Amino acid sequence: MESDKPIGVFDSGVGGLSVLRALRAELPKEQFVYFSDAGHAPYGERGDSFVAQRSMTIARQLLDEHRIKALVVACNTATAAAVHLLRQSHPEVPIVGVEPALKPAAALTRTRRVAVFATRGTLDSAKFRTLHDSLKQHAEFVLQPCDGLAAAIENGDEDEVASLCERYVRAVGEFGARDGCVDALVLGCTHYPFAIRHLQPLVGDGVHLVETGQPVARHTRRVLEERQLLQATEGRVQFKTTGCEKALAAAAERLLAA
Repeated sequence: MESDKPIGVFDSGVGGLSVLRALRAELPKEQFVYFSDAGHAPYGERGDSFVAQRSMTIARQLLDEHRIKALVVACNTATAAAVHLLRQSHPEVPIVGVEPALKPAAALTRTRRVAVFATRGTLDSAKFRTLHDSLKQHAEFVLQPCDGLAAAIENGDEDEVASLCERYVRAVGEFGARDGCVDALVLGCTHYPFAIRHLQPLVGDGVHLVETGQPVARHTRRVLEERQLLQATEGRVQFKTTGCEKALAAAAERLLAA
């Protein structure tokens, strides 16, 4: 791997832009290629075999066309379904996945009740179950599948985003600092940080909203440092998609500034 090559980042759509935003803040001098697989979205409502096949195809394309030096799988569903396969197929490439931030949330909670918003694909995965089971003694996790929320964020439908956020917050129960209340909410899909402006008023200012972008960015920096792959040139981003290029450009302009 050469240090002047870009870092590949991919997601099923625009959700991974929340991870890209954190990566650019942590690694401002790096080059990135962001790949949105919008033509095959949403991953969260697809089967593991489909998501794994798409992940392998995208990784191969990023390696062949852009000679990426590292890959960030900026999608919880794709990480659960395919990160082990990607690492087996490309042992020469550092590959960083994401996972719902249950561990940080368990450290933050005082009521010992944590809600997890995620797609069904993530919640049903063996990887998530292993993570959840390893932390059950630290907190009670209320698992809430959020059907349609990633798609609404993808489409920029703020009314639908607001309505779904209200529905799923209500489904979890009471939020707050009192005993028996949920005082931490894990945003278990990379799309969901773009709904914080709707979620925070619904759950209250005292409830922690826990996302994965910053921990992933810090880990990516550590991995690059260990392999002496950090670069010192001016950072830039290329955007690629299997969907509409204009739609991705508009979403990037809107969401990366959020």
